[in-house]
Amino acid sequence: MTADLPGAGEQVLLAGLGNPGPRYAGNRHNVGFMVLDELAARIGGKFKAHKGGADVLEGRLADRRVVLAKPRSFMNLSGGPVSGTAKFYKIEPSGVVVIHDELDLPFGGLKLKLGGGDNGHNGLRSITKSLGTKDYYRVRFGIGRPPGRMDPADFVLKDFATVERKELPFEVDRCADAVEALIGKGLTAAQNAFHAA
Repeated sequence: MTADLPGAGEQVLLAGLGNPGPRYAGNRHNVGFMVLDELAARIGGKFKAHKGGADVLEGRLADRRVVLAKPRSFMNLSGGPVSGTAKFYKIEPSGVVVIHDELDLPFGGLKLKLGGGDNGHNGLRSITKSLGTKDYYRVRFGIGRPPGRMDPADFVLKDFATVERKELPFEVDRCADAVEALIGKGLTAAQNAFHAA
């Protein structure tokens, strides 16, 4: 078993971040939900409301048992649903993988890491607080920096630009591949395969 494999062979929680409801569905901030929808399509199942505060789907990916979770709270309160779902399924923080948008990467750029700061991301801050540790996996999906003087808080709540929307399905698909590589082959192998040179 690879040392840097999330969950050390046990069940893994894949938590995609976003805001609930149709109004936010196409926002940059919701790219975590988009990646989870792609993973759900690969499993061939539908999300169901769960008492942990998230919509969940259980299945198998990369020969691992996984729980996909989309918090039903707003982004800034993601911690409660993520930690609640992890506790319900008896998944340690080392078996939690959070997929989220990242301002400090160009559109479509991917970075996978274990632990670290929240880099101003309120969803991550909430999860770190609720889990009581920074030591969980992150899959960061680049959305780029806002143009000109636009406030990043406004930028993340806007839909992807027209040019980006054409590429988005491919980038979401690639991010889903990276998640599968992470849970199937481990962090180092996934980083080597998906980090931009």
